[in-house]
Amino acid sequence: MYEYSPQWVANFFDDYGEKEWERLVKTPTEEVKLFIHTHYLKEYIRSGDYILEIGAGAGRFTQILVNLGARVLVADISENQLSLNKKYARELGFQQGIENWLQLDMCDMKQLDDKKFDAVVCYGGPLSYVFDRRDIALQEILRVIKSKGKALFSVMSLWGSIHQFLDGTLNVPVEDNKKIIKTGDLSPENFQNANHHSHLFRTQELVNFLERNQTKIVATSASNCLSAAWGARLVEIRQDSTKWQELLKMELEASREQGCLDMGTHIIAVVEKLVN
Repeated sequence: MYEYSPQWVANFFDDYGEKEWERLVKTPTEEVKLFIHTHYLKEYIRSGDYILEIGAGAGRFTQILVNLGARVLVADISENQLSLNKKYARELGFQQGIENWLQLDMCDMKQLDDKKFDAVVCYGGPLSYVFDRRDIALQEILRVIKSKGKALFSVMSLWGSIHQFLDGTLNVPVEDNKKIIKTGDLSPENFQNANHHSHLFRTQELVNFLERNQTKIVATSASNCLSAAWGARLVEIRQDSTKWQELLKMELEASREQGCLDMGTHIIAVVEKLVN
């Protein structure tokens, strides 16, 4: 398995900059993903909860958590993303729900006390970037959650990413694609021109990983499904509010179906901590 490089991840998201804030609202396809991720926040986060948001990025989900009444400790490995999170919190008025901003590697959170948080939100794929240290990262997350607390994850999906980005996938050399599909690792070892290094999960792989780390899986979902490959064709639907709302309802239901879990770019999982 490819080795985790904290510096590469920090540099990547420093350079990614404002695009992280814009990512989930720039197209109707991305808006579907934002809707489904947000649904699970609304379902499992309660007003007054104390939340660690690790890999928080520029604050798209931070704003939602604060609007739900949560108190949030924002953490990210990227200094630039933390700066953007502060900027948008102040500009858009959600800083009142943020306790602090910390530059933090999810594999080493020793500065945080045990059983400190009601829940941890780890959206956007942070577990996909830590490769061989994913067990360490998950144990650190579980350590800081109170007994019976929850963690909400989204990770990069192997088949779902191919589903949405099939044209680009077929431009990768066949032998490199074989290695990526076999290992799940989009890395220079498997494709030397890869400019985005991440582990792409299959749903069963994610389930096995979470269960062996003493968690109870409460919910699983794809981030999108029915419209993932529609691209620009979704624009017309987005302009019709009745059709758009119906699509979102169908996407939410379909994305929970066992046969659709691998069809979105991300796999969402909500787990409950079993160990004290």
